[in-house]
Amino acid sequence: MLKWILLFLGVGVFYLWFKGQKQLKTKQKNMVKPNANKAPAAVKPQTMVQCQYCKVHLPQADAMVNDGRFYCSKEHLQALDERGWIGSASWRVSPNQDVRLENMQPDLLVIHHISLPPGEFKNQDSSRHIVDFFQNTLDPNKHPYFAEIADQKVSSHFLITRTGELVQFVPTQNRAWHAGSSSFMGREKCNNFSIGVELEGDGNTPFTETQYKSLTQLVQKLLSSYPNLQFAGHSDIAPDRKTDPGKYFDWERFQKETAIAPEKMPYGVVSR
Repeated sequence: MLKWILLFLGVGVFYLWFKGQKQLKTKQKNMVKPNANKAPAAVKPQTMVQCQYCKVHLPQADAMVNDGRFYCSKEHLQALDERGWIGSASWRVSPNQDVRLENMQPDLLVIHHISLPPGEFKNQDSSRHIVDFFQNTLDPNKHPYFAEIADQKVSSHFLITRTGELVQFVPTQNRAWHAGSSSFMGREKCNNFSIGVELEGDGNTPFTETQYKSLTQLVQKLLSSYPNLQFAGHSDIAPDRKTDPGKYFDWERFQKETAIAPEKMPYGVVSR
């Protein structure tokens, strides 16, 4: 009797196991895998860009951007490249430039001031007129003074606006037309061997804190490529014609903040 009881129990257990396995297979068969009928999402390729300074390629999402140009690092953004452009500046190319004489490297930086119209930077943002002037697009009908100068073909390597913005018009490897008839320590035609920097302002107004800061940063960048630079004002190299940067430019402060050696400033640090 015990044998039959055990036999029936064994059959019952086998039946329950077999039924469970059948139900599990049916359930698995009826299950729908998520997105099983959907095509895998396409992987969007990354846009690659080139560092303006070192020419390495990198994903655009990883690049630093300034003025529509891409850089792989902050160091390259801030640096002066091999052609003489500073990445952190706004580039506004002037047609008023030409190639330096063969094997001629700049060894003089000339500081100017400019305001268009004269003195109106005190009441409005007028730096755009300076950009137009250096690009030969100044509208002579917008101001009587513009009609007087619209036909002049001049430029500078750099402009520092009242707010400290750095604008570059000419690469330092090229010659900008900023000095005119000039002489530095017996050397004529200073455009041949100089870099011109315009500060937005006039001879009657102190320059701004941000302008001095931008000028110091610019000089430090330039000295890394041109360690033999000396420094002068436009009035130093053309005393019969020019008075800029004027008595309100603080030469002593400039020398202190840039740590320029006294011998690099042959006209001294007295404002003039």
